[in-house]
Amino acid sequence: MKALGGPVPYPVAEAPMFDRFAPAIFVLLWSSGWIVAKYAAHHSDALYFLFLRFGLSAIAFTVFCLVSGASWPRSPRLVAHAVFSGVLLHGLYLGPLWWAIEKGVPAGLSGIIAGLQPLLTAIAASLLLGENLSRMQKAGLALGFAGIAIAISPKLASFTVDMLAVQALPLAVNLAGMFSVTAGTLYQKRYLQNGDIRAIATLQYVGAVLVLFPASLLIGEWHYDGSLTAHLSLAWSVFGLSMGAIGLLLMLIRQGQVARAASLIYLMPPLVAVEAWAFFGEPLTPPIVVGALVVLAGVYLTNRR
Repeated sequence: MKALGGPVPYPVAEAPMFDRFAPAIFVLLWSSGWIVAKYAAHHSDALYFLFLRFGLSAIAFTVFCLVSGASWPRSPRLVAHAVFSGVLLHGLYLGPLWWAIEKGVPAGLSGIIAGLQPLLTAIAASLLLGENLSRMQKAGLALGFAGIAIAISPKLASFTVDMLAVQALPLAVNLAGMFSVTAGTLYQKRYLQNGDIRAIATLQYVGAVLVLFPASLLIGEWHYDGSLTAHLSLAWSVFGLSMGAIGLLLMLIRQGQVARAASLIYLMPPLVAVEAWAFFGEPLTPPIVVGALVVLAGVYLTNRR
């Protein structure tokens, strides 16, 4: 694979076989974040946990950059772009998402909100970046959203109007997080096509810390019980999610269309349902199975070359 604007983040990425399976690896890694969140929920405050995660991720990536000889951006403007994209992609996305779930927004409804992102990204990429999607890709995006709706329809049916009124603010915050990650994806594609991805990822985590440190102080609680489960959850969040999954996502955004990379988000809710069944014994219902198959078809249509 040819390096785009600098060295590729991981040497193995030069292999065509890795390029082929990178999207699947990203999906598996990123979906585990929901499982980690459930494990960590009983051991740490959500915003404080994310602050620790992104702070440690920034340190780990800095060490990785120094060891691997990454090229740091010399332009102050590029540094500012990288930090601000981290604010959008990480701080203002996962912070609101975790806070909303902590305040009682059902995971099913949060999933359907997340499912809006690929559609919104495709529309915005077409209008702002000039990306042209084929009819097959548009159909794939719509099909993926329909699959998510089918998968979580039983959970949505149990969400009453009274519950909606109580959860109005958390829902609005959750929705704002979805708009933030959409904007961050487009911003990444528009302003960060050049430069070493390793250094850019490091600066993005600095941007996330700039958001989550004050947020954890003002509206969170600095609670972390130091248990083995908490430590393991934090370690996986840093190395499996922040370094592995996000590194792959940045590479996918740089390699291809933003809408195609964003469409992978469609796979998250059905895959998380399967993982929740395997780890926590949560029921794997027929709508989840049918919805997952529809989602797979939609993502295939969107990403086929």
